[in-house]
Amino acid sequence: MRRLLTVLAAALLLTAAAVAVPPPAPAAAGTVADYPEFPYPATAYDEAFRGQYHFSPRAGWMNDPNGMVYYRGTYHLFFQHNPHGLAWDTMHWGHATSTDMVHWVQRPIALEPGVHPGDLWSGNGVVDTANVTGLKTGSDDPILVFSGTNGVTIHYSTDGAKTFQTYDRGRKVAVPSGTSRDPHVFWHAASGRWVMVVWNDGGGNGATFYTSTNLLSWTYASRFAADWFFECPDMFALPVDGNSGNVKWVLTDASGEYVIGSFDGMTFHPDWSSPQRMDQGANAADGTFYAGQTFTGVPDGRVVQMAWQPGNHGSTWTGDQTFPAELQLKTFPDGVRITRNPVREISSLRSGGVSATNRTITTSASSNPLAGTNADTYEITAEFDAAGASASSFGLKLHTRADGSYDRAVTYDRAAQTLYGKPLSPVNGRVKVRVLVDRGQLEVFGNDGRLSVSDNVNFNSAAGSQGIQVFATGGSVNLVSLQFYRLGKAWGTGESTLDSNLSGPWTAAGGTWTDVSGGKQGQAPGDAFYLSSSTGGDFTYQGDVRITSGVAAALTFRASADGTQHYTANVDANGLVKLWRPGRDIAVYNTPITVGRTYHLKVVTNGSRIRVYLDQGATPVIDATDTAYASGRFGVNVFNGTAVFGNVNVNTAGFSTSLPGPWKPVGGTWVAPCTGLAVHTPGDAFYLSGTTAANLTYEGDVRVVNGVAAALTFRASADGTQHYTANVDTGGLVKLWRPGRDIAVYPTTILEGRWYHLKVVAQGASISVYLNGTKVIDATDSTYSSGYLGLNGFSGTATFNNIVATV
Repeated sequence: MRRLLTVLAAALLLTAAAVAVPPPAPAAAGTVADYPEFPYPATAYDEAFRGQYHFSPRAGWMNDPNGMVYYRGTYHLFFQHNPHGLAWDTMHWGHATSTDMVHWVQRPIALEPGVHPGDLWSGNGVVDTANVTGLKTGSDDPILVFSGTNGVTIHYSTDGAKTFQTYDRGRKVAVPSGTSRDPHVFWHAASGRWVMVVWNDGGGNGATFYTSTNLLSWTYASRFAADWFFECPDMFALPVDGNSGNVKWVLTDASGEYVIGSFDGMTFHPDWSSPQRMDQGANAADGTFYAGQTFTGVPDGRVVQMAWQPGNHGSTWTGDQTFPAELQLKTFPDGVRITRNPVREISSLRSGGVSATNRTITTSASSNPLAGTNADTYEITAEFDAAGASASSFGLKLHTRADGSYDRAVTYDRAAQTLYGKPLSPVNGRVKVRVLVDRGQLEVFGNDGRLSVSDNVNFNSAAGSQGIQVFATGGSVNLVSLQFYRLGKAWGTGESTLDSNLSGPWTAAGGTWTDVSGGKQGQAPGDAFYLSSSTGGDFTYQGDVRITSGVAAALTFRASADGTQHYTANVDANGLVKLWRPGRDIAVYNTPITVGRTYHLKVVTNGSRIRVYLDQGATPVIDATDTAYASGRFGVNVFNGTAVFGNVNVNTAGFSTSLPGPWKPVGGTWVAPCTGLAVHTPGDAFYLSGTTAANLTYEGDVRVVNGVAAALTFRASADGTQHYTANVDTGGLVKLWRPGRDIAVYPTTILEGRWYHLKVVAQGASISVYLNGTKVIDATDSTYSSGYLGLNGFSGTATFNNIVATV
């Protein structure tokens, strides 16, 4: 979505320079080896002008909301994003999640240039609950997102939006004429088809419609031509006045202009010849409301919209999103119109209510019912009797100061019948005003959403600038009712990068804890703990730990809330695995521990018995007893240094294998999510078990998440320089190879994100390879007669599970 963004970005950089902000880093593309990246500095979201309940990126540039879907209890917000700078450049798809559309947690990047082909510009997303695409592999429904310019590209996730793959190597599935972008896909129940609407200018501005039964193959249906219609289409059905027997389809563009009409699944027939506008803010790419999109799949059927606000920026970010608003169609004297109102979930932020009824507001400050109320972020709903007023104007002054100055006034002008400068007629002589005030945002709603104005305002949050005044000018007005609430901070309620099934919130007991790619980083000069809210007595608890610098990284369990009582199992750079509690080193296992390498620890408890396992080993390296603590919290621990923790889970199956281990890495970063084992590597990387074999049957499930290859390795040397490897390769083949020779190749389609079952049968020089139960390679090679069994990933991210060998 280039539009005016280059000009806007330059203006923002000049603004940043004026306040001595360092220039942003150059835009950058990712690699398959480090996907998904999380390239963000730590933040408490308390920078000047940072919205406290309006979503903004942790750092970097943000514009259009994209791919907004609800999936299994979670709302997903994707957005146009340059995480490496404050200006528009090298678009990524950022990602955030929420359980209520209010409290958002930023996640690792969803789509990255360098990993996903195409320009990754705006689009939307849907969940394929019926698996009409056939892309499902595992328990998650496919989530599809649509992107691309001058043709539509599909990306999809089969793991709940943790990672995304690209369909058919980025082949464009629909190519409208002229310039095109911003595909939007929705389900049309009456025709039983999926519909895609794309903005394009072939023959003039307009929207081109396509249909599909499988979300992958699209057929041209029709075109809606309108000079006013420009980019970022959205389309949805709404009942008029809540009447399910009178449903209208709404077609809207980036500026918030819309028409209503009928849609038969093929062609849109508008009821109007010219559009209305749903929000009266500055509707442009350099304004305060642009490129609004609605969520798909909201459980109760509400149509909920968020839009980009270009006018908010600070020291580390550019852009925010409007607060989620429910859209409805209602009948007014001038016709059927959209109303916008904040979603009811805003109530979760409220505290400190103040109310008033039947107050006469005069020109005197003494009539102000909010005198003495000071707030930084808040919500006010006030109803005024305009018909009986003698005041020429009345309203709310926001962020007032003792000298009478203020940051912004929301004023109703009786003669002009305008609120905040926009037309709004009284209803039965009354005017209802609702405002959402945030540090860099002001949203004004009039008469229950008949008027909506989204604005960006840099409010002064200093303690002396937080007054509020209900005012009247040139007379008096009756304040029928007023309700004030403070609105709390929506940030910090979830974990961005720590993959865990343990309940939050997590709390720190010492140290500094930050989100980094691959997990949670802890840093402390002594002991520090990061503790979940989950507790347990008997369990299997496991996770990945890595000492980045210093002494030790650990899993902590049966801990008190303040971390003064606990059991902790660690890897220690002094060359040991240790189980300890305050006052006692319970047991020690001596083994080399390498700083910078990821280790997998597993703890199994049964009463006083505690067993500790290392790197997928079948035999515990520590088997001890201690009766000090019977139950407590789960967490992680760092000692005298810096460590990173990931995939921290309790009572999950994890990596399943018949090989006893312990396993050892040769290259790459090997971790253990709850779905098995995973590797991130820029080249070849091996994970070798402790089992050697000559003749064997060796099999397992392998998946290339992103990148090139995933494989079974056998008859390998301890350093991985000699081996046989049978892989699935996304270049379109199954290959049996060894260093220096590709022994045999079987051409077949291999998809990123899909699980495949590989089996190798080796008897002497005879080697057979099976794919999903079918023999595809039968070859001979006598170079290696025996060696270690293991796994291999090449140039990307791969996952593995259910690894079984008969030797």
